[in-house]
Amino acid sequence: MKILKKITLFLLGLLLVVLIIGVVGIQILKPDYSGKKLLSSLEDEVEVYYDDYGIPHIYGKTDLDAFRALGFVHAQDRLWQMELLRRVGSGRLSEVFGKDLIETDKFFLNLGIDEASKKTVAAVDRNKKSIQLAEAYLDGINQFIAEGPTPIEFYLTGIDKTEFSLEDVYNTMGYMAFSFAMAHKTDPLLTNINNKLGPAYLTDLEIMSSADLEWIKNYEPSSKDSVQNTITASVTKALEKLDLPMFEGSNSWVIGPEKTKNAKVILANDPHIGFSQPSVWYEAHLETPTYSKYGYHMAGIPFALLGHNRDLAFGITMFENDDIDFYYEENNPENENQYATENGWEDYELITKTIKVKDTVELTYTYKKSIHGPLLNGVPALVKYERPIAMSWIYTQMENKGLDAFYEMGTASNVTEFKKALPKLHAPGLNIMYGDAENNIGWFATAQLYTIADSVQTKMVFDNDTGLAVQKTLLDFSENPQAVNPPWNYVYSANNQPDSIAGMLYPGYYLPENRGKRIVDLLEPKDDWDIASASEMILDVTSSVDPLVVKDFTKLMDVSSLNDIELKALDLLGQWQGDYPLESVAGTIYTRWVYYFLKNIFHDELGDELFQQFLATHLHKRVIAPMAAKPNSVWWDNVTTTDKVETQKDIVVDAFKKAIVSLNSDFGSDSSKWTWNKVHTLEHPHPIGQVAALRSFFNVGPFPISGTREVINNMYFGYDGEGFYETTSGPSTRRIIDFSDIENSLSILPTGQSGNPFSAYYRDQAELYNQGMFRKMLMNEAEIKNSKEILIFRPKE
Repeated sequence: MKILKKITLFLLGLLLVVLIIGVVGIQILKPDYSGKKLLSSLEDEVEVYYDDYGIPHIYGKTDLDAFRALGFVHAQDRLWQMELLRRVGSGRLSEVFGKDLIETDKFFLNLGIDEASKKTVAAVDRNKKSIQLAEAYLDGINQFIAEGPTPIEFYLTGIDKTEFSLEDVYNTMGYMAFSFAMAHKTDPLLTNINNKLGPAYLTDLEIMSSADLEWIKNYEPSSKDSVQNTITASVTKALEKLDLPMFEGSNSWVIGPEKTKNAKVILANDPHIGFSQPSVWYEAHLETPTYSKYGYHMAGIPFALLGHNRDLAFGITMFENDDIDFYYEENNPENENQYATENGWEDYELITKTIKVKDTVELTYTYKKSIHGPLLNGVPALVKYERPIAMSWIYTQMENKGLDAFYEMGTASNVTEFKKALPKLHAPGLNIMYGDAENNIGWFATAQLYTIADSVQTKMVFDNDTGLAVQKTLLDFSENPQAVNPPWNYVYSANNQPDSIAGMLYPGYYLPENRGKRIVDLLEPKDDWDIASASEMILDVTSSVDPLVVKDFTKLMDVSSLNDIELKALDLLGQWQGDYPLESVAGTIYTRWVYYFLKNIFHDELGDELFQQFLATHLHKRVIAPMAAKPNSVWWDNVTTTDKVETQKDIVVDAFKKAIVSLNSDFGSDSSKWTWNKVHTLEHPHPIGQVAALRSFFNVGPFPISGTREVINNMYFGYDGEGFYETTSGPSTRRIIDFSDIENSLSILPTGQSGNPFSAYYRDQAELYNQGMFRKMLMNEAEIKNSKEILIFRPKE
């Protein structure tokens, strides 16, 4: 008994020690939201007031002081996120995660993001205000790295903290630019389909936009009020393993004073980005005598990409324009380091890179570069062609003025100043949404566009001596799609096809009209919008297209051949309004039906690999409604059957029966139990959360979630055939800016402000977000300075 008592006392003592270490560790590792700190290079004291959701409101005497403080507080909440994002574009993930990321690192090194960043930084004017503020922000980050606690992820991965530089800022911007792109998924896929099946199979893939669909309309005030209506997958999988935010879509609309209850502009914006923990945006409010901005910042980028003050507000969606092209090169049969040009054989540029790999030796490899761009064949897992393929990407080919653009957008005081900044955004393509206190509204498609002949199909790999010339004819920004103060009194963007004022429809990877159509349907008839109704609209989960698809499907159904369960399911769909609340049964049935519909159409010709690649592109979303209404298509026949030629009816009926069998197998024959909350969930994943034992600590969720793909509350998921839909991307924030009451504008983040799991603000907004609730974006100084948590930075002597 004495021995047992001693063992018990020892174990209790050990447990107490572990608890003490844990408590002390948490106190050491969590961010400081109050107290006093010394920062070098400050000119004067900076006060940081943290509100009830951990959002810093930074008050400084100078802009440089405020941005230096911003860098420090941003780093203490998001240093790990900053670390990962700067490593993607520069090809340094293997150093953290090992050999599984080598091919991903090679791919990003081949893209040339790091080389473009070095070139930009070497030529930068250090006297420009934008660069001075960026360096002050970086100085704040680096002071936290030197003096602040090390985030737990650095201990778990075994890497050291190192200083940040301007190159890291541009590398992060490069990753952001690439994550918008769809060409690397789409162009090789379409080329494969063309090579394997022939051009007839491309006809029904909705590569181009139909004039019958909802396009974003241009409007130039100087045009006499006339409206011109004429007009690869493995990289993604590797990045998904890291749970990094991927930029995928977005909604925004700005309502003019003629359509609002209080006769003031309302701006709504919800960029659709891959869910991760922490979420992509860091909110911060900066006030100095010469600068005022409540902004949303990406980790490692000093200027807000979304923001507002008392004068104006802006948001973004993805333009989805085509700015990447692929070219076959012809090697010299006698010298593999040469390729054919119009001037004869020329030498490839050979670029050697070294990749540090965790727990093993460094890897050195060389890739080739032609006049079109880097060859991707040096990454075998990504490009499977034997023929050399070069990638031309305008982001790396032009001077990068992105930091200047975001700085000038953030300091503009009116629409004229704001618009002057936009031509500096050459890539990625963004729709910039604008509204101000003077009742101006605007939409601007920003990107460096260029002339493309009608005969050139940009969504294929160009053969030798075909395609776009290396030297492109650039278009002036005035020719970009845009609208300012149109007579219909609103502007919007939902990643759908924009009309063009350059004499053509600009090619791109646009999403289907579903969200755009719903936005227009809601905005058009109503002239008394306020912040409450705008908040309700941003949470809308109804599709105006899905019931039309059901109508086309049901025309083909022979009800006499259906059993009782199938008849009940079809009846539910017939009464359905296209909405996706948690209790929806029809939404569950429809989503299963559509998956089997797509699989029945495309899998037999494409096979497993190409079918999965197809599902990873926007194409599969664009074809659903058109194919449902198309009685004749080469795709209808199942090429694996030899005794019949299938029709559209065969495909639709078989897909419906498979969907019902699948649901019956998963949930039983009582269709009332086939509710959306059982199949549609949201979890915010952290890279370390992939370790099962750490999942609940680092990840947030999972939760059942309303909404679905291509509704305004766009909760995207990929199809994998399992019938359970884990949401991977959606609203990365929901913002409503009301210029009739700017101090009570609303917002929400998916999880919380902090990326530090020991912070009280790590997951405190998750339930609010799931329930469709909002919180105020504080702008009232008295209300802000009533904060319970105040962090004061003083100059270091």
